[in-house]
Amino acid sequence: MASAPTLRDVAAVAGVSVSTVSKVLNGRGKFAPETHLKIAQAVQRLGFRPDALARSFATGRSQLVGVLTEFAPGAFTSPVMVGASTYLGKHEMGVLFADAALNREAMGELAGSLRARRIDGLLVIGDGLHSRLGSVSAGLGVPVVYAFGESADPADVSFIPDNEMVGVVATEHLIERGRTKIAHIGVADDLAGAARARGCLRALAAAELDMVGGRVESNDWRRSGGIEATRRLLAADVAFDAIFCANDQIAFGALAALTAAGLRVPDDVALVGVDNWESMTGTGRQGRNVLTSVDPDLRGLGAAAAAHLIEAVDGAFEPGVHLHPCILRLGESTLGPDPDAEPDLPVPHGAVDQSGRR
Repeated sequence: MASAPTLRDVAAVAGVSVSTVSKVLNGRGKFAPETHLKIAQAVQRLGFRPDALARSFATGRSQLVGVLTEFAPGAFTSPVMVGASTYLGKHEMGVLFADAALNREAMGELAGSLRARRIDGLLVIGDGLHSRLGSVSAGLGVPVVYAFGESADPADVSFIPDNEMVGVVATEHLIERGRTKIAHIGVADDLAGAARARGCLRALAAAELDMVGGRVESNDWRRSGGIEATRRLLAADVAFDAIFCANDQIAFGALAALTAAGLRVPDDVALVGVDNWESMTGTGRQGRNVLTSVDPDLRGLGAAAAAHLIEAVDGAFEPGVHLHPCILRLGESTLGPDPDAEPDLPVPHGAVDQSGRR
């Protein structure tokens, strides 16, 4: 059985010293791009993998990061965790997990326990944006990045979806589809809901349009909330040809209420939701989603937060709120079922997946 390649083998193939290979692989020293390329090619050719323990002794780092979740089983937590852990794994960082099980008071103690395991940094993943997270950064001694939860301390680094962009993209799409009487069903007492409403109002103002009813039709995040709010809109006897719903569950509630009232989607009323959950958006008659939905790209958000954590470990730390862009996923609730009706829809604020699939 052949022995595993060593630093000496890499140095011989690259034609440099063992010391140079060690410094390049550990990010120390300044070397010409040609040297980096020769070493990278030698590493790939030999299939060399640095010894984690040796690297830890050489750099003084454990190559471990902690991931502290507010609520690991949460539906929104999972894709953020997947995105972050996949990115960390690709960059040969080990991960230690801890979960607060919705007990925010326990998060500081759990962060300290992870720090005691010699982690190089900590990623804190929230359970949503209904309120800000208490900071656990003070005195920890390692970089901390917050994802899908905004830290209450503005000096911390927080990665959250750009929810105002969500509202802009959804509303602009409806306007581009020729809709001019747009209502919004949202959740006013929630940070994410408020930001989505601001985005909707911003896009309407840019098009010199008013929100139907002059205000957000506020309810909760559930399907039942969408049904109740849509029934109120119908009972108010105000004309509307589109509804931007603050999430997909609200949108499916709106769809149920509109259908019960004898209205057709999107012929009479177009709908846009938010989240793009495969279990929620469904599959229509032509294979595209039933529901047009704005995807906050939570896996991408988790990966971006993890990337920043690795950079922070290396000293590149950018405090403040980092807004992650969204993606518009098109479906039958704005396009209709005809596969030949695919429009050219430039969305300057975010990418568009016209297949309507993840």
